Amino acid sequence: MAGDADGTHSEGASQAPLGAGERAELDALRAGLPARHRLRSALSAVLIVLAALLAPLSAVAVWVADDMANTDRYVRTVAPLASKPEVQAAVATTVTDAVMQRIDIDTLLSQVAPDKRPGVKAALGALGGPITEGIRDLVHQTVASFVASDAFKTLWTQLNRRTHAAFIGALTGNSDSAVRINGDAVTLDLAPVVEQVKQRLVDRGLTVASRIPRVHTDFTLLESDDVKRARTGFRVLQLAGNWLPVVTVLLAGGGVLLAARRRRALVTAALAIAAGAAVLGIGLTVFRIVYLDHLPTDVDERAAGVVYDQIVHFLRETVRTVIVLGVVVALGAWLSGAGRWAARVRSVWESGLAAAREATGVSLGPVGPWVHRYRHLLHWLVVLVAVVVLLLWSYPTGMVIFWIALAALAALAVVEFLDDRRRGSGPKASAP
Repeated sequence: MAGDADGTHSEGASQAPLGAGERAELDALRAGLPARHRLRSALSAVLIVLAALLAPLSAVAVWVADDMANTDRYVRTVAPLASKPEVQAAVATTVTDAVMQRIDIDTLLSQVAPDKRPGVKAALGALGGPITEGIRDLVHQTVASFVASDAFKTLWTQLNRRTHAAFIGALTGNSDSAVRINGDAVTLDLAPVVEQVKQRLVDRGLTVASRIPRVHTDFTLLESDDVKRARTGFRVLQLAGNWLPVVTVLLAGGGVLLAARRRRALVTAALAIAAGAAVLGIGLTVFRIVYLDHLPTDVDERAAGVVYDQIVHFLRETVRTVIVLGVVVALGAWLSGAGRWAARVRSVWESGLAAAREATGVSLGPVGPWVHRYRHLLHWLVVLVAVVVLLLWSYPTGMVIFWIALAALAALAVVEFLDDRRRGSGPKASAP
């Protein structure tokens, strides 16, 4: 009885109504929870928005630090320009004009020794028409033949490699004899090309070309009113290239961790960063149109467009990579959620693989129950391997991410195929 009385008393005490002070404290806690959630949600949204805004700037910073400031990658970027017909035509015209401006026909012919004049006349006579026009045709043909050769590609690569430091110096405000800023243009000195053309003219019988003085002519790489003003921005982006992407990822991660619904926040952050990269891609296309429309009349617009496209090639690849990565992460996070449509997709996926396993009649033996027991661990292991491969890839592109995601999906399909739910959920497994 005493025990019963004690028990009854204890039970009654536990069910006693709260006092005024306790109820006030409980009400205060209940009132504080929504406010705390609202604060965390607001801070999460701010961090995700900042990450989305920094995403395009991070892509530009990586492009400046890894492509523009790295000699090997810069040379690999501009080397294909030597094979572009538009660039070859522009170089041929520029070099031909420069050579013809230094040729004084009467003076050069008067300097030819009498015993060599018949050979010169024979060479010029084969051209036909006025002497000046004939010489121009010969020079242009010689230049065009040279810029279409492998020798020009080799010279172009060597010239860009030697002058890469000067190119960086031009963007940072320093000058150099090969790459420099003339007004608001970054130009490349084609003097070595002219020297090669002079030698070829001599070999073709126009020996008077050897008397042409050394010619310095400029081929415009970039021209804009903002070249000088971009120097400060270039320095900042060059310094920020290594840490700005890390800051962007940390901001996005912080926003996801602070969110009340983290899966939804992860989907939002991934799509927001992809959208920021897409805005950068659109901006590059719009800027190309504006840039070409404001070029001086003496600059070849087609060649300038080809040069622009080649220089920003790596930046556009980065944009596509970020977009594909954002979509893949958002899709993976959405499919792993508890939403109705996500559950339907997973159900179709699982039932399809189960039907395939039944159709094949494969006997899994003890493998099926083991896979079923550790299926979640195996899923995370597949994701971890995919992330590690992506991080170890030097310069992943959008296609690289696509194939990594496809390989991860195939690995998940294998895990699902080996997952024998019937045996894994039998009496022994379900007893606990």
